Amino acid sequence: MSSESTTLISLKKAVERVDHRLHDLEAQFTELDFLKDNLIEKFERHGRSLATQAAQDELWTAALTLRFTPMELNIVHSYVVEALICLHTRVLQKLPDLVRGLPTLASVLRRKVKNARVRAGWESALEESGLGREDSTALCTFFIAYGDKAEYCTAKVRQMHIRDVTLLITNMVKNQALRNALLKAVQLTEEGRAERAPQSNSRL
Repeated sequence: MSSESTTLISLKKAVERVDHRLHDLEAQFTELDFLKDNLIEKFERHGRSLATQAAQDELWTAALTLRFTPMELNIVHSYVVEALICLHTRVLQKLPDLVRGLPTLASVLRRKVKNARVRAGWESALEESGLGREDSTALCTFFIAYGDKAEYCTAKVRQMHIRDVTLLITNMVKNQALRNALLKAVQLTEEGRAERAPQSNSRL
């Protein structure tokens, strides 16, 4: 074998080694890209989780530090109750075959996590009521915070004690998410879109 042939064979092997090395590097870069994308996704998901938790903490703090008088609290609470009852009623209207399994709004909220039909009914009810998910969260937070402290007032009683409840809420509630949700609850009720459901099949 001539020295020229030997050189060509050596060069070919060197090229093959380089080629294999390049393939190895390409595979490593692909894996690193995949790991990078996974880390970015995890960080973004964690960031969203922290932001959501912070917003929920802020919402709870805002709800628990309201400075309504007892009568003002009763009146605002009554609008929240009617808005939540409206949501429950509309879900039941969309899912008549599930009425017995969804006796309360709490049961709807539990079931919607794993049941696609209940989730779709809930989201449709929110949309029809002019509410968003953040609004329902704020209203539920308010209800949980004051459900055992406030009393329900009829529309007549509300009108006797407070002339402009929207002004009251605007002035007293500083948290934007909670304020918006309470104002929407008032609007929903005052416009006649919130219908009281029979107590036998629609409760909170």
